[in-house]
Amino acid sequence: MAHQKTRYQWSARGFIAPGVLLIAVLLYLPLLWTVFLSFTDYNGLGSPDWIGFDNYVEMFTDGDFVTSVLNTLLWVVGTLVIPVGIGLAVALLTWNLGGGLWLRLPFLIPYALSGIGVGVVWSFILSSGGALDQALAMFGIMDPPRWLLDAPLNTIVMIIAASWQGVGVNALLFTIGLQAIPKEPLEAARIDGADGIRLFTSILWPMLRPLTAVVVGLSIVASLKTFDIVWGMTKGGPGTVSETLALTMYKETFVNSDYGLGSAIAVFLTVITLIASVTYLRQQLSPKKEM
Repeated sequence: MAHQKTRYQWSARGFIAPGVLLIAVLLYLPLLWTVFLSFTDYNGLGSPDWIGFDNYVEMFTDGDFVTSVLNTLLWVVGTLVIPVGIGLAVALLTWNLGGGLWLRLPFLIPYALSGIGVGVVWSFILSSGGALDQALAMFGIMDPPRWLLDAPLNTIVMIIAASWQGVGVNALLFTIGLQAIPKEPLEAARIDGADGIRLFTSILWPMLRPLTAVVVGLSIVASLKTFDIVWGMTKGGPGTVSETLALTMYKETFVNSDYGLGSAIAVFLTVITLIASVTYLRQQLSPKKEM
C-alpha cells in the first residue's frame, strides 16, 4: 500500500508540474525580475547598475508621484461609491420585476466596450467644444468647465465614464445574488410586516454580504490598476495632473525608459493592491463572533 501511495503521489506531481512551471515562468520570474530592477538604474540597454533604494527615495519625494497616489485613491473611492452603489440599486429595483432583464440590458451594454473605447466615446463628449459643450451652448451656457483640462475635475469625469461602463456588470452580479436568496425567509419577513428599507436591511443585505465583499474587492483591485480609460481620455494630462499609479508606471518605464523607477512604482502598486485586497477580504469574509 505504501509503495502504491508513493507512486500515486509522484504521478500527481507529474501532472501538476507543467502548470507549476508555467506559473513560475509567466508570473514569479517576471515579478522577481521587476523587484530586482527596482533597485537598479536601467534604461533597457546594457546591464542594470545596482543603486540600492535610490529609486524608492526618488519615487516618494517626487510631487508627481504624490499626485498619482491621490488620484488613485480618488479612483478607489469613486468606483466604490458610484458603480457599486448604482449597480446595487438597479439590481434591487429590477430583480423581482417582469421584464427586469430588459431594464438591466442598457446598463450592461457599455461593459462590452474596452476601456480605450469608453475613453474615446467620452472624450468626444467632454472635449473642449465637444458634444456636451455644444449642448450647453444651446441653453445659453457659453463658458462651461474645462472637463478634461482642470484637476481634479478631469479625474472626476473619468470616474463617471468608468462608472457608466461598470454599473451593468455590478447590477448583474447583485441580481444573481438576489435570485439565489431562498424565498422562505423573504416570505416570512413580509408576513411579519417587513418591506422596503426594513426588508433590505434585515434580510437582503445580510444575505448579500459575501457577494458584496467579492464585488467591492474586485472594484478595489480594478481601481488601483486604472490605466486604459485615463490613457484614452487625457493620457494623464495636462502634464501629470490626472495620472494614476499604473499610468505613471507605464510612462516612466516605456516613455522615459527609466526601467528602474518604473519597476519601483510597479512594486509599490503591487504591494498596495495585495495589502488592500487581503485586508478587506479577510475582514469581510472572516466569521463574526457573536456577542
